[in-house]
Amino acid sequence: MRFQYAEKKVTLPESVHKYAEKKVMKLERFFGDDADALVTFSVEKNRNKAEITVHAVNTYFRASESTSDMYASIDAAVTTIERQIRKNKTRLARRLRQDAFVRTPDETSFAPEEPEEKTFELVRTKKFNMKPMTREEAILQMNLLEHTFFAFRDEDSGGAFAVVYKRTDGGYGLIEDTE
Repeated sequence: MRFQYAEKKVTLPESVHKYAEKKVMKLERFFGDDADALVTFSVEKNRNKAEITVHAVNTYFRASESTSDMYASIDAAVTTIERQIRKNKTRLARRLRQDAFVRTPDETSFAPEEPEEKTFELVRTKKFNMKPMTREEAILQMNLLEHTFFAFRDEDSGGAFAVVYKRTDGGYGLIEDTE
């Protein structure tokens, strides 16, 4: 597994990086050597935030945890990613390593049973014509509808499919087709 570290508004000692690497390496059994991990550290309002993004086999796993201690934030983020993987293990079986879910001797015997996996259930389908519009018009339309995202045909990209969305930091994001 390859590691990258980013620090926002904080400078941490190398020991924190080593601790994060040791903890994230627990996930290597799911992905093998061909995975990239980005660990971002930040401090916001006296809270230590650790954000871990793992990219392997065209799948992204992301967890962000904020606690009063950076080490606890790292532990919680790794636990969150493990929970995501276990919750969706049958769906992910094709993408992860062959022996990813084989029990190892270091796992405790009192580990809680995983809840039964639910199926994805579509409860509503909408169809509508997507008119070409500018990104600003799409953001305006999204806000008028009081939605958190809006799909449209982007005039700035020759009518390509795109999505604008509200970010948790109050800004806006754009997802656009690369083809």
